[in-house]
Amino acid sequence: MNTMTKMMMGLALSGFALLAQAQVTVSEPWVRATVAQQKATGAFMQIKSAKDVRLVEVRSPVAGVAEIHKMEMINNVMKMRQVDGLDLLAGKLLELKPGAFHIMLMDLKAQVKEGDVVPVTLVVEGKDKKRETIEIKATARPLNQAVQH
Repeated sequence: MNTMTKMMMGLALSGFALLAQAQVTVSEPWVRATVAQQKATGAFMQIKSAKDVRLVEVRSPVAGVAEIHKMEMINNVMKMRQVDGLDLLAGKLLELKPGAFHIMLMDLKAQVKEGDVVPVTLVVEGKDKKRETIEIKATARPLNQAVQH
């Protein structure tokens, strides 16, 4: 095998390794726009993984704090609480949406205006404890518009 063939095979194999790691896909990411002085907002999206992983961390440069939250009815009262992670089951779509699981962006550094593009980093961990980061761009939608089709 000549050097060029070896190099091409090496590139092909490294490309395959990158594809194998790209196991999580995110679609329809969006953030709720805020009003002036508002210090928190939600980020929403659909997440699908090729294999079982766990969403263990979220970050965004627009917020001092980013957390995974769950909203649920408890004794006829809607309550929101932080969760330490979310399981992403292989092949199953997980929808982060208002009134359910979502990402809270708190201690906002500035107002999030309609049309702004907000970077969000998701960190997932496999059963082997290896972590992968997924960088997404979520567009800010108007306060009164939860779903856009």
